[in-house]
Amino acid sequence: QVQLAESGGGLVQAGGSLRLSCAASGRTFSGYAMGWFRQAPGKEREFVAGIDWTGSNTYYADSVKGRFTISRDNAKNTVYLQMNSLKPEDTAAYYCNTRSGAWNWGQGTQVTVSS
Repeated sequence: QVQLAESGGGLVQAGGSLRLSCAASGRTFSGYAMGWFRQAPGKEREFVAGIDWTGSNTYYADSVKGRFTISRDNAKNTVYLQMNSLKPEDTAAYYCNTRSGAWNWGQGTQVTVSS
């Protein structure tokens, strides 16, 4: 049973940066396209960023394009999300999963951006 563990969230002022990490145990990331997702209070979970299994291709929601960067280290079974120029509307719980959301969701990591 794969377990996903997100970390790196916190409270940051608008314009600041955070780097999120997602580690998997029980299964390798290799071969899977991975993604970051977020859910704000009272809203549906939404896609934020994705990366193919080689790390060569990335794609982003329009709302974060140019500010967020997804990357992965298959040897460490870890996916990262570098978030720059954070805005209050980025406040949410952030989760990682396969691009299709096939695995059990982890606890997520809370990102709060103050204005």
